[in-house]
Amino acid sequence: MKTTVLRVENLVAGYEPGLPILNGASIHVNAGEIATVLGPNGAGKSTLIKAIAGLVPKVSGQVCLGDRDITDVPAHRMIGNGLAFVPQTENVFATMTVDDNLRLAAGVMRSKSALVRVDELYGFFPDLARQRRLLAGRLSGGQRQMLAVARALIVSPTVLMLDEPSAGLSPKLVEIVFQKLLEIRATGISILLVEQNVRAALGIADRATIMVEGRNAHEGAAATLADDPIVASLYLGASKARLPATEARP
Repeated sequence: MKTTVLRVENLVAGYEPGLPILNGASIHVNAGEIATVLGPNGAGKSTLIKAIAGLVPKVSGQVCLGDRDITDVPAHRMIGNGLAFVPQTENVFATMTVDDNLRLAAGVMRSKSALVRVDELYGFFPDLARQRRLLAGRLSGGQRQMLAVARALIVSPTVLMLDEPSAGLSPKLVEIVFQKLLEIRATGISILLVEQNVRAALGIADRATIMVEGRNAHEGAAATLADDPIVASLYLGASKARLPATEARP
């Protein structure tokens, strides 16, 4: 039987009182898997992951990490509970070096453990090790995304959440970043991925949930959903429409 490491039940949340974006969304992530949340623009995907991270006010529902209820845990304490979040933008300090970015993130750990962990991450991200003295703002888009992920991995979280890690990247860089996510999953860290690049996400995920209007509309094994006409219908409103490789942005 699979162990559930993150469970979200009937979550109602939004940015303004009385105007919920999420209308009873429910998802779960099992140990050692990559789960992805997909859906058309305005479906509430990013709001969902931000609400889980404690960045969007929740009205009702529950978020559990393992057997711990973290519904009301403030955002700055999530990492201490084992939940790491990589936002889509402003996820590194551009005017600091790669090394300073990592050491700042490691500040939540004891000094000796922090040094060991930073060295471990340089081993896992050799491209960052070669650029450790470079300002983060001068990194390529893919390298910057790797740095953001490395910062989130500092405390070896149980679950790593990412909000559209492919945004703004070339297809080649998307491939590199997503391959690294597979390597992270292989270390035992579970991943919850919100993505606009549908086919890339389905290519690495174990399961996928499709959201529409702030709630679950469809879910299943990722391998079966790429050609599922129900998924195309939810995206495009036509039962025989083809699923887009990358969802159009406004």
